[in-house]
Amino acid sequence: MRYIVLDTETTGLDPDDGHKIIEIGCIEIIDRKVTDNTFHKYLNPKREIDVEASKVHGLTASNLSDKPVFEDIYSEFLTYISDSPLIIHNAPFDIGFLKKEFSYIKSANSFFTNEIIDSLKLARKISPGKKNTLDALCERYSVDNSDRNLHGALLDARLLAFVYLKLTIGQNDFAELTSENNINIRNEVNSSEEFKVIYASPEDVDLHDNYFKKSN
Repeated sequence: MRYIVLDTETTGLDPDDGHKIIEIGCIEIIDRKVTDNTFHKYLNPKREIDVEASKVHGLTASNLSDKPVFEDIYSEFLTYISDSPLIIHNAPFDIGFLKKEFSYIKSANSFFTNEIIDSLKLARKISPGKKNTLDALCERYSVDNSDRNLHGALLDARLLAFVYLKLTIGQNDFAELTSENNINIRNEVNSSEEFKVIYASPEDVDLHDNYFKKSN
């Protein structure tokens, strides 16, 4: 079974206010193993980025001025995700931005119909009343996030992939946790299966932390 873990970074909080996606990161899981087949793009939003948003991800509009716009990469993105279920933390946020980006593309016939698994709802189901941010989940499930000084779509998707694998060991009743589509999340492993903590690769960390420090 193939899953895609997806994360985005944006210029602000509300796509209806004209905010745009500026980074997409995707990690592939096949048969509950994270692969090296990734999708990662920085995007030119053609607008300013809110100061508070820049504090979160470290990206600025000037650094992104030579990057493609979403329309330039959306076909490649659709080819990559194919018909695989998408795992997204707080899925309505990312899906809302993706829907808005697709609405700007005249050649896009319709929005993709992949199944969506909201890992935030899943975490709240498993640990009600606890903090379920990605950082909190990394700590709870012993996934190392010590290199996460800033948010980055690819780095966060990689962390979420390993958090999701640990979240779903021995779980089989999450049908009500889906968003956008009706999905049954199936139990795929025996509860005795163990997973190693996998660190973000040096290339991922360097790309995220250092790339946009270069002067224009």
